[in-house]
Amino acid sequence: MPINVTRSSMPDFEEYCDEIKDLWDSHWLTNMGAKHKKFQKQLEEFFDIPYVTLFTNGHLALEAAISAFDFPAGSEIITTPFTFVSTTHAIVRCGYIPVFCDVKMDDYTLDPNKIEELITDKTVAILPVHVYGKLCDVEAIDQIAKKHNLKVIYDAAHAFGATYNGRSAAHFGDLAMFSFHATKVFNSIEGGAICYKDVKYQNKLKGFKNFGMLESDECSMIGGNAKMTEFQAAMGICNLRHLDREIGKRKAVVDEYNRYLQGVDGISIHSIQPNVSSNYAYYPVIFDGFKKNRNEIYELLKKHDIIARKYFYPITCDLDCYKMYSPKNTTYDVPISRYLAEHVLTLPLYADLPVEAVGTICRFILE
Repeated sequence: MPINVTRSSMPDFEEYCDEIKDLWDSHWLTNMGAKHKKFQKQLEEFFDIPYVTLFTNGHLALEAAISAFDFPAGSEIITTPFTFVSTTHAIVRCGYIPVFCDVKMDDYTLDPNKIEELITDKTVAILPVHVYGKLCDVEAIDQIAKKHNLKVIYDAAHAFGATYNGRSAAHFGDLAMFSFHATKVFNSIEGGAICYKDVKYQNKLKGFKNFGMLESDECSMIGGNAKMTEFQAAMGICNLRHLDREIGKRKAVVDEYNRYLQGVDGISIHSIQPNVSSNYAYYPVIFDGFKKNRNEIYELLKKHDIIARKYFYPITCDLDCYKMYSPKNTTYDVPISRYLAEHVLTLPLYADLPVEAVGTICRFILE
C-alpha cells in the first residue's frame, strides 16, 4: 500500500453512525439543521470567538469573506504567491486584482516589510496566508492595515488548532477563513468557516451561502448555495472530540522526522516559531546542496510508493491564468517565493502514520 502525503483523520465508524442516526428520524439533511447549529456553537466555543459562519467548503467561505466588504470593482488586494491557487482564485472570482507580495524565508508567510511598497490608491485589503501551521506576523500586518485603513482577511486553511500567545488563529484580522477539507488537520469531509468578532458581517455571510435569503420570504442580496450539510457537520462534531489526540500524534511523527533529518547537510527543516503552538499540519523540507535535488527526491520516493508533494509549486503568479496581472516587468519580484517553490518538498504526515514508516522514508532519502 502506498504512503500518501496525507490521510484523512476519521472517528470510529460506530461513533459517526451514532452521530448521524437521528438524521433518519428528522430527515433534515441540509439547510442549517440541528447538527449545523451544534457544530457552529462548538466551534465558537473552541475558537473563543463570538461568531462562526459555516460553509460547504473553504474556497466558497473565502469568496464570501472577500465579498462581505463590497469593495469597488477592480480594487487591489495584496496577497502571497506562495499558496494554493484557491487563495488567488477567490480574489479574482470576486472581481478584484491580486497584488503579489513576497514571503519570509524563516516561516514562508507574507513579509510585512514588503507590503507597504505595494499599496496604491486602489488597495483595499491584505489577504495573508498561514502556511503549514506556521502563523503570519499578525501584529505587524495589523499595524500596517490600521495605518493605511485596509481590511485584513486571513486564509487560515492550514491553521486549525494553531495558536499565538494562547489565542487561536481565528482572532486575527477582520475575518479569518478555515478549511475543513479532508486533507486538513481537522476535517468535516468537506467544509469551511469564517470566524469574526463584529456581527455586522453575519447577514452578508449568511446571504452569500443561502441564495441571498435571510428569511424564507426575503431575498436582500444576490447569493449562491454554499451551505454545509448535516453529514459534514456531524463529521466535524466527531473529529473535534479527538483533535488534541490527533495533533499529539502528528507531533510524534514530526519529532521522528526531526530525529533523522535535523542537522543533515543540504537539508533544511521547519523551525519553531516563538509563542506559536503548532498544529503540525505539514512537514516541509528544503533540499538545497543535498546529494539529490528536490525533484530527484520526489521521484525516488515515488518509485517506492511514497507520495510526497511539491507544495506549493508553481507559485500562483507564475501560472498562465495570472500572467495578465504581472506588472511592467515580465515576472513579479518574489525571489523567496520562487526559491521555495523550487526547493520545498512536503513529506508524508498524518496522525496515523507509523513512526516506522518515517524511518523508512528518511532512510530512502539519506541512503
